[in-house]
Amino acid sequence: MKNFVAVDLGASSGRVITASITDGKLKSTNEITRFRNGPICVPSIGKNNFFWPILRIWEHICVSLKNLCEMPIESIGVDTWAVDYALLGPEGGLITPPFSYRDSRTQDIPEIVYSRYSATDIYTHNGLQNIDINTIFQLLAAAGSRDYRSVVEKAESVLLLPDLVNYWLTGKKYAEITNASSTGFVNPRTRSWSGKMTDIYEEISGVDISAKLPELIEPGTWIGVVRNEICDLRTQNGETTSVVAVGSHDTASAVAAVPAEEHKNFAFISCGTWSLAGLELDSPILSEESKQANFTNELGVDGTIRYLKNIMGMWIFNGCVNQWKKTDPGLSIAQVVSLATSAAPFRTIIDVNNPIFATPGDMIARIDSLAENSGQPRPRDIGEYARCVIESLALAHAKTIEQATRLAHKDIDVIHIVGGGSQNKLLCQLTADACGVPVVAGPTEATALGNILLQARTARSIPDSLIALREVVRASTELTDYTPKNNQNVWQEARRRIF
Repeated sequence: MKNFVAVDLGASSGRVITASITDGKLKSTNEITRFRNGPICVPSIGKNNFFWPILRIWEHICVSLKNLCEMPIESIGVDTWAVDYALLGPEGGLITPPFSYRDSRTQDIPEIVYSRYSATDIYTHNGLQNIDINTIFQLLAAAGSRDYRSVVEKAESVLLLPDLVNYWLTGKKYAEITNASSTGFVNPRTRSWSGKMTDIYEEISGVDISAKLPELIEPGTWIGVVRNEICDLRTQNGETTSVVAVGSHDTASAVAAVPAEEHKNFAFISCGTWSLAGLELDSPILSEESKQANFTNELGVDGTIRYLKNIMGMWIFNGCVNQWKKTDPGLSIAQVVSLATSAAPFRTIIDVNNPIFATPGDMIARIDSLAENSGQPRPRDIGEYARCVIESLALAHAKTIEQATRLAHKDIDVIHIVGGGSQNKLLCQLTADACGVPVVAGPTEATALGNILLQARTARSIPDSLIALREVVRASTELTDYTPKNNQNVWQEARRRIF
């Protein structure tokens, strides 16, 4: 029996999980550690910056792996959120803590780029939605900063965060393509670095970024073995444990683990801090209409495209819960959802993608502001605030799925919600109602399962196809079905209030 380790790092928490495959099912799944994560606010002159505590994250990973030294481990796979990067110097050292995408330094960068270059031309070369957190915009902000320009110039390598962890584990520098496709430097047609986009970066910044980007690799690629100075991990045959490229963009691994049936057309919503909602396609959609709708073409497992849009997922809801817990520490998410279920529907609706929610802060005050500005009543209690956020998120899901299916000319039979948001029964039911399409919820830990199963496939513990991988997911997890209620007119009226 081969054991696999998933290092699954999210923007709000990280975990290290082990599992094995027996008789076509995931067995012996064990969470070795789970730890909180989040950007750290660091003051500077006239502003605050947000950085990731990458050294603390690395310490959690190392301690967890050392605790596994007595267990045979076949391989390790690493996934994280997208877009954020680390800069390494000529000797491979980390030059500066990685910025968080929650930092506001990129707000004006897209306007600078699109004032000089055609947005349509850029979209045909990288296929990404216009969102200021994309890596290319972050690196332009760094190159334009008096504090960080010299750091960018000095850097020998730019590594996204899962590639950084893989490098620290093995000493090998690569860029796994599902995460690299969120940078703005990858051509989704050719699945290679785009010379056009690296040229644009150099023309604006004066920095040759192409020399700093490592070789691209696909999920399933063998990266290297765990260095002995980290820990002495061995396989059941006594060989040094390998590190394997998985869908290192957490959404790529999560979508790989969508428990879709072979002959059903599906949409997916990977719902956590963000909701990533869209379709799995064979080729990118780079039309002007797609660009105007602000859809992104991220690269997936086995040559697929994740055609999706970023939605501010559970970020607002969790921010509200954290505020309420300051005065009621015993308040649980289950209690909040129960209060929301009992609250009156459609009293207050907001646009969850409003930029007002992008940075950490007082979410309740921001909801109040949007309600007042749109002539709607402010929520009066916890239940009404939570109902407002959950209904509004369901509406955003519905709008995005409708747009995606129209632009792709593709009908769907079912929507799969995976990730932490799949545990929110009210959100799942309201998403089914708003979309008018059945929803299947689960698995909750889709990213970690996709990570592990891609490793297992590489080790030939399961057949070499996405269909077979998804059959293992269906056989190994408990799923919940939600049937839409026949109230589309009510949802359409609510949608007109904000879109």
